Amino acid sequence: MPSFAPPVLQELAGARLHLSHGPIDVVLKAWGTPEAVRAAYAAACQRFAGILPELCDELAMLRTPMHEDPNVDGPVARRMVDACLPFAGVFVTPMAAVAGAVADELLTHMTAAAPLLRAFVNDGGDIAVMMAPGHRLDIGVAGEYAGAAIPCLNGALRLEAASGVGGIATSGARGRSFSLGIADAVTTLAPTAAMADAAATLVANAVNLDSPAVLRRPACELDPDSDLRSLPVTVSVGPLTPAEVDAALAAGLVTIVGSMGAFSPSLERPLPSSIAMIERGRKCSAMPTSKSRARLALGSARLPAMGAILCQRLARARRW
Repeated sequence: MPSFAPPVLQELAGARLHLSHGPIDVVLKAWGTPEAVRAAYAAACQRFAGILPELCDELAMLRTPMHEDPNVDGPVARRMVDACLPFAGVFVTPMAAVAGAVADELLTHMTAAAPLLRAFVNDGGDIAVMMAPGHRLDIGVAGEYAGAAIPCLNGALRLEAASGVGGIATSGARGRSFSLGIADAVTTLAPTAAMADAAATLVANAVNLDSPAVLRRPACELDPDSDLRSLPVTVSVGPLTPAEVDAALAAGLVTIVGSMGAFSPSLERPLPSSIAMIERGRKCSAMPTSKSRARLALGSARLPAMGAILCQRLARARRW
């Protein structure tokens, strides 16, 4: 197992808690009575210390594609496999859900330790959330880069207990993990953070097209340990025409519609809803010149709570 320094646990402004251990970096917050919050934070700290060693013990299996039936034992590893199981028909490994599964695990321990009014566990942008009846969380959505390293805030989501949302995740070619697609950001809402994580990864992979503007390299050349093996991952994207942006977004939509059949007809939870973004290339300026939005509503008799996909197409100069 790799050697890591001990976990770092520290309080942040705004009554938040920061937990860091190797590649895992979490910021969390809970609301409730002072006693309940203290108990929830103590439970999160106690559970956090063991997560990374558990994952490292099963890392080889967690890098195994779902169609090869990975067999795992740890609770976080099982969350990862369960989240990816509905998508076993395409190439995906349990690692697609790792950050969301860690967030789910910590939130589960927090809510088991004390009654909370609301809480979030943010593991690098993949977030587990809970809201008691009568309470809500406002979540910012950011994915518009405009040539900068830090994305702009595009909007916000207001979540309540009745929404059924327990997880929010974002994936894309600009993120810290490799992507097969060209989406700048795909943000997905789902019943769990692990499911949102896996779905965001796959939708981001599917928002794609063949174009001379897209540079790819085998994942194993960039990282010999990558679970994507020799699959070509996106390295950079040059300016795209409006037609190319539309085609890439349409490919992502086809993948989501096709994935409906992977879920049981009796499933009561909603299939993840997504927001996909691609910056439309313009050579003349790195400043915004126009915006347009296309809303694509999805429905399914078998999945009555199905949401919508909002594809934002932005006029920007893409500079990677």
